[in-house]
Amino acid sequence: MRRLPGLDLLRAIAIVWVMLFHAFVVGGLGERFAWLQGNGWIGVDLFFVLSGYLIGSQVLGRLARGEPLGLGEFYLRRAFRVLPAFWAVLALYVWPAFREAPGLEAPWQFLSFTLNLLIDYRHNPAFSHAWSLCVEEHFYLLFPWLAWWLTRRPSLARFLAMCSLAVAAGMAVRGYVWLHAMAPLREVDGVGYGVRFVEDIYYPTWTRLDGLLAGVALAAAKAYRSAWWARWQAHANPLSLLGLGVTAVALWLFRNRLDFLPTVVGYPLLAAGLALLVLAGAGRTAWLGRVRVPGAGWIAAVSYSLYLCHKGVMHLVHGALGPWLEGRGVLAFAVYAAAVLLGGALLHYGVERPFLCWRERLEAGRAARSGAAAEPAG
Repeated sequence: MRRLPGLDLLRAIAIVWVMLFHAFVVGGLGERFAWLQGNGWIGVDLFFVLSGYLIGSQVLGRLARGEPLGLGEFYLRRAFRVLPAFWAVLALYVWPAFREAPGLEAPWQFLSFTLNLLIDYRHNPAFSHAWSLCVEEHFYLLFPWLAWWLTRRPSLARFLAMCSLAVAAGMAVRGYVWLHAMAPLREVDGVGYGVRFVEDIYYPTWTRLDGLLAGVALAAAKAYRSAWWARWQAHANPLSLLGLGVTAVALWLFRNRLDFLPTVVGYPLLAAGLALLVLAGAGRTAWLGRVRVPGAGWIAAVSYSLYLCHKGVMHLVHGALGPWLEGRGVLAFAVYAAAVLLGGALLHYGVERPFLCWRERLEAGRAARSGAAAEPAG
């Protein structure tokens, strides 16, 4: 899939926003960045919508064209894309000085992508941002099979019913946990209240499918309802404004992020708003799809490496320069940002990119062998 400046910009916004959110590991970046920093977790939800759309387009596009799904190829591509950089950063976390917090879960939880289901967040929060990678991996594992099953006899009603059921189930689980596990802790154990939110509501895969589903819904419309997609793209500017409005309402709702109402209805509302922005960014007719911000494409390209290493890098810089940077506002932000960009670049060009190039060579070799085998003898 060719790169689109709108999606690159959204991906760049997502990773910068997440890094701002995680600035708490260095004591925060001051009042000037308080609002952006406090809402930076939304960048992960934007990543989910983008992932749902991009992976959904790859899988559903092939199925809509009647091509074989190629599960082995799909999983191999995902493995080359995700695992090398992840393993490299996990190896760094074995070094205690790299950890933004002392406690780290057992390596097998990271290697099996069960961290988001089994984490003891109160005692082992180091590298906990790998929870979102676990959600993505579960999505990669199950979605192609589900897509293949649903598209054997394509049915809009069945697709909408399954998406609605998944969203409703997530809302029900979040509401049940809040009422029966979180609410009793609200007045007696503030720390336990927050920990229960993270472990049982915010991290588990089954409670965080809204963004991925919204992205898949966009991909399904593009693959199977091309007239709808063309009509939406023709009205992408007003739809992007609507997306900004819906996202703003979700942000207002999340003012008290751990309360019941945002816990239950906030995530599907946020996913809907972000999906409208991704829709606008996925074409070239809307302002969002045409705008080119210098550096956004590069940040988008290295965003995975930035996501993996940013907390550890910030912690290292804080350990070396923290007292000098304290209270320096914009200067502190610039120093931490430069260090994270350098760390992300080293990881991307030193680990991530070489494995992607290796993947491209393997695919080219396989295509060449397939072409040679298909040539008629004579």
